[in-house]
Amino acid sequence: MKYVSLFLVVLVGVFANAQKNIYESDKFDLFAKEHTVLAIMPFLTNLDLEDDVSKNDLREREKKEGYAVQNALETYFSKRRKKKKFSVEFQNTKNTNAILAQNNITYDNIDVYTIKELSEILKVDGIISGNLDLNILLSKGIPDDFSFLDYFLGDANYGRIGIKISDGITGKLLWKYEKEINKKSGKNTDDLIDRMMRLASRKFPYDREKRKERKKGKR
Repeated sequence: MKYVSLFLVVLVGVFANAQKNIYESDKFDLFAKEHTVLAIMPFLTNLDLEDDVSKNDLREREKKEGYAVQNALETYFSKRRKKKKFSVEFQNTKNTNAILAQNNITYDNIDVYTIKELSEILKVDGIISGNLDLNILLSKGIPDDFSFLDYFLGDANYGRIGIKISDGITGKLLWKYEKEINKKSGKNTDDLIDRMMRLASRKFPYDREKRKERKKGKR
């Protein structure tokens, strides 16, 4: 019983912490009511590794991590979308990246384009983007030297991830979710995204059930 109680306390704490790390604009409904399609960008990554590598190699690793998050988010949204959980569609990331390439937009220069410019080029209503700060290669998996105490205390900090949703027409930030990455976050990129988005699901603004509740509350 002690272990069950401890688990429940930790679970409640993790969920509560997830909600505190979420921002939603009070004008979300105003800007997002016409949204039908969103594009997922590769995440801008900053790696701080102990490995002695060249700048070019480091940049390639950062790029790989950024695209891994983009793919993981698409996988998560695709699974949930099949169950009709969302009120919007998500542009196929292969199409997104192809259109960006056709317009000479690469991982190295995407940050100089505004949300409005990217939305116009991709012909979408909003942009999902974000940042990733890591001191490990998450795509290769979080170190498995397991410590029961570290797990519950959340020690062994491997970095931080931030996911943003912005309106395509105005470029305004509508929603943001930030989370520290540690041993509790998941064993790799796909696991991390799946776990953190599940924690944030009750606050995800395009969730159909959440939208229904909001509409009822405004009556």
